[in-house]
Amino acid sequence: MPRQARLIAPGFPHHIVQRGHNRQPVFVRPRDFNYYLANLEEWKQTYEIEVYSYCLMTNHVHLIVQANDNTTAIPLLMKRLAGRQTRFANTTEGRSGTLWDGRYKISPIDTDAYLLACCRYVELNPVKAEMVKSAELYEWSSYAARIGLRRCHWLDEPATFCELAADRHLRAEAYKRFVEDSAVSKTDELIRSAINSNELTGSAKFANEIKRRIARGRI
Repeated sequence: MPRQARLIAPGFPHHIVQRGHNRQPVFVRPRDFNYYLANLEEWKQTYEIEVYSYCLMTNHVHLIVQANDNTTAIPLLMKRLAGRQTRFANTTEGRSGTLWDGRYKISPIDTDAYLLACCRYVELNPVKAEMVKSAELYEWSSYAARIGLRRCHWLDEPATFCELAADRHLRAEAYKRFVEDSAVSKTDELIRSAINSNELTGSAKFANEIKRRIARGRI
């Protein structure tokens, strides 16, 4: 079967998931997580990409990123991250071969309606996997930094987050309340379905707008 094309929409955030080969662990020791994050910081700057959210699970990665006016920036970012992590794992663990499943999944996000919901979905992964009781206890996600419990100078703030409140502390409190309302909802199901099928995360209106842009050659 032919591979499904991945849609990248410049100017919009994207939810990305990349899994370990055969769902095997990618991150085993703290140095593995730290190495990936160091490379994410480096390459986001190189390709002028904004990182809004991340979560490194043991056998897969979630990212919410945005690149403006450059359809190659995100593919290049993912290529660099995967390649470096594979070489690092092969060297430190005395192994060979692939580390990742062949292709990452990607879903452009309707910014106003779904961006914060996607960030929440990503950052609640360790809670839903019963690895921690609350999201701020998981070391390898952006959540603790987002609510001011840890410093991450390269984590970007989307406009929708800034609109939650007038100052940084109030925004963090508002976002924390939003995340703690963690009951499974139709929004979560939409996000899960969209990323698993490389489809748009958004309304029919959003999908039609992206299709119009494609038809006009603007993507």
